[in-house]
Amino acid sequence: MSTLVKIIIFFVLSHTVLNAQELKGQDIIVKIDNLDNNKGKVYVALYNSQDTFLDKGYKASFTYIENNSCEVVFKNVPNGIYAISMFHDENGNNRLDSNFLGIPKEDYGCSNNARGFMGPPKWKDAKFELHNKSVTKTITL
Repeated sequence: MSTLVKIIIFFVLSHTVLNAQELKGQDIIVKIDNLDNNKGKVYVALYNSQDTFLDKGYKASFTYIENNSCEVVFKNVPNGIYAISMFHDENGNNRLDSNFLGIPKEDYGCSNNARGFMGPPKWKDAKFELHNKSVTKTITL
């Protein structure tokens, strides 16, 4: 094989590996503590914009509870500004139950332990930055 062909193959392979490394993001580990019980499951959503916060998640997952706590990992997340919300679906109906006034009957929470006053938590209180390093966010109920 000629030297020129070897150089071209090497260039193409190294360029491909370099691009693959650039596309790899960080992990966001979400730990949820102090749940009332181990019934049902916990739904967790990751948001990447104020416009979609508490509406349509960028990524979502669910997990089961053990010892009144649980953990979800969002892998390969690019740098950016994010927020997290979660709720404990105790009765297994796949939604956050609320009373006739719209007040949640099941536990819920957001990153930075943001709480709303007379309404849901605000993006500005729940957001955090992901920048070249994996992060762990703990939501304590």
